[in-house]
This record gives sequence, C-alpha cells and structure tokens, in this order.
Amino acid sequence: MTVGAAEPSPVDRLLACADLLACPQCGQPLAAVADDATAASTRTLRCPHGHSFDLAKQGYVSLLTGASTKMTGDTSAMLDARAAFQSAGHFTPIAAALAAAVAAAVPGVDTAVFGADSPPAAATGEDRPGPRREDGPAAPADVCNPRVPGTAAQGARRRFHAGLTAPGMSVAAASAARLATTLLSNGAVSPSGPGQATHADPPAPAVLEIGAGTGYYLAAVLDVVPGMRGIALDVSKAAARRAARAHQRAGSVLADAWRGLPVSDAAMTAVVSVFAPRNADEVARVLNADGRFIVVTPTSRHLGELIEPLGMVSVDAAKEDRLAESLGGRFELVAREAVEYTMSLSHEDVARVVAMGPSAFHGDAGRAEEIAALPDPVAVTASVTVSVYRPL
Repeated sequence: MTVGAAEPSPVDRLLACADLLACPQCGQPLAAVADDATAASTRTLRCPHGHSFDLAKQGYVSLLTGASTKMTGDTSAMLDARAAFQSAGHFTPIAAALAAAVAAAVPGVDTAVFGADSPPAAATGEDRPGPRREDGPAAPADVCNPRVPGTAAQGARRRFHAGLTAPGMSVAAASAARLATTLLSNGAVSPSGPGQATHADPPAPAVLEIGAGTGYYLAAVLDVVPGMRGIALDVSKAAARRAARAHQRAGSVLADAWRGLPVSDAAMTAVVSVFAPRNADEVARVLNADGRFIVVTPTSRHLGELIEPLGMVSVDAAKEDRLAESLGGRFELVAREAVEYTMSLSHEDVARVVAMGPSAFHGDAGRAEEIAALPDPVAVTASVTVSVYRPL
C-alpha cells in the first residue's frame, strides 16, 4: 500500500494502535506522550513506570530490550525479493484463506464475500488432508472477488486443486469459503441478528502478525475486516521499516517474539503466524477469550520441484505434528484447511523464491546456472496448511 496524501503517516498509524501495546520491561500499558500540546509532535510511547520508547522516523517502534537478540531476521535483500514475488500475485490464495479465518473470528463480518459465487466443492471418499496453498501476496480486490477457473475439490477436508495459475490469478474462493463455513459451524463466531448483540459493547477487533515481514498478509486481513487494527511484529529492523507502510490501520513493532510479546493481556482478537516462529504461552496471553490463533505452515510438497535441483532447504514431513504438539497444552484445533496449487514461475520468479526464504542463507555458487537449466516457465507446487486454534 502506498501512503497517499489523505492517509495517515506511518507514525500516526502506530500511535493509533499504541493502546494495544505493553512495556517490554514491566508489562504495563504503553501510551503516547506528547512533547507539547500539539498531538502531531507525539513520537514517544511511555508506560506508568516511566519506561519510554521513541518512534523511529520510519514509523515503527523498537521494543527490543536487553542484550542483542540471537534471532536472525530477514535482510533487506530477502524482503525485496519477497515483496516482488508477492506483488506478482503468485501467493494470492493464502491471503484469502487467512483473511477468511480471521474474519470468521470477528462477530458481524460477512464471510459470504469469500467465494460466494464460486462453484461448490465436490466431496469424495478420500479421508486424507489434501492440497493447500502457499504464502503469497494478494491484490485485495482478488481476495474479495476471486475468479476460479477450472477448480476441483475433494477429500474429507475438501481437497482443493487449481491447475496451473498465472500471476495474480486467485484460486482462493472455494478454500476460503470452506474454512469460513467450518469455523462458523464450530462456534468460532456468533453472528448477531438485527437488533441483537453478542456483547454489550464489544471492543474494536485487533490482529497481531508475528514475523510480519513485508506486512503483506496483515494488510490482506485488514482489507477484508472493516475497522480492525493490526500490529506487525518482526525481529528484523528492515522488516519493521517496510511493515510500517503496509496498511493505514497497522502499526509496526520491532521485537523478539521469544522474549515475550509487547502486547497487553487479552488485547487481540486474532494472532497470525505465516511461516514464522510461535510462542504459544505468549500468544495465549495476548488473545482474548474468544480469540483465534491462525498458523500457516508449508507441507513437504511445498516448492518440491525446486528443492532438489537448486539445493534448497526442505520442509520436514513431521512439521504439522510438531506444531500440534507445541500448541497442545494451550490451544485446541478448531479447523484446518489444506491448500495446494501449481504456480507458473519464470526464472526471475524462481530466483526470488530462493532469495526470499531460508535458502538465502545457504547460498549455492552455481545456483544461477541451476536456475537457467530449469524450464522457463517452470511449474512449481505451492502447498500449505491453514490451521485455526482457540485458547483452552
């Protein structure tokens, strides 16, 4: 999203979300402090105990304290590659499924926008989870009004497969609609009828993305859920700078999730993690009683056509089992959607895929030649799971 003349500055965006934050030193709420009577001069957050944190000129605030973090954050080059790949539309599907999961956790949001006009999924006798989708950028218009040519779905979890997709083509509708329907049927949200209210005066919804990177997924969620505010949290300063401009209702925070989330207790309607670290205890603390934790993980088939030829880091087949084990004491699985489709990638796209993820830290001197040896374009599988949890 580009900052326009009528849109709030990154600093103002963060200040509008400051009440969601907590001091990383004492856990007390943070509030904006004005240097004088002019609100425009406010560039500091302070807690009741006097701990203060200045906002960077790029619009984010660093809530890292103590010794330097040992976490390795994304570099500027990695973020540039990811932003370029996302903006090409290759990962649009996952944004819609993620947005559907978050929307279903917010009372009053019309989840019918997710694939209302898409063809119904055809169930079969298969009982194993099926294909999934990958991490990707989305043009917000496609998330809300996707076109789904030639889709087919099958399996007990409704296996969704959408042939070869071109950049910018959304295959999200059927999967997102199923996920929203599953969540609604499991009591994830209790829509109110005319003149009724689930709560006397429900607070405005808020979402936290851990490991936000470019802020792409957070922006996709906020585009779909009216009035929701967001916090983009990342341990990378380059990511914090970029995410500060991701959406006009999102603030950017530099922090290490493993040291604790600088967020007030029960402040969040949803927490999302897309290929990012998960601190289960802290996520449970910051979610409200009806909140949802949405986790996106790659399967062992994800980018499978590139892993061996390019020597990329592979995904452990037991990743989902480890996720369930790590969250088992704090969360209950509510819904899970498997999304898989085929991307048509140019050699430039492939180079970006390599440069934007963990394989960027495992450079191969001959990788350019290896990419050149691939077909152009090359068909590459995107395969992820969107899992939705509620706190116990």
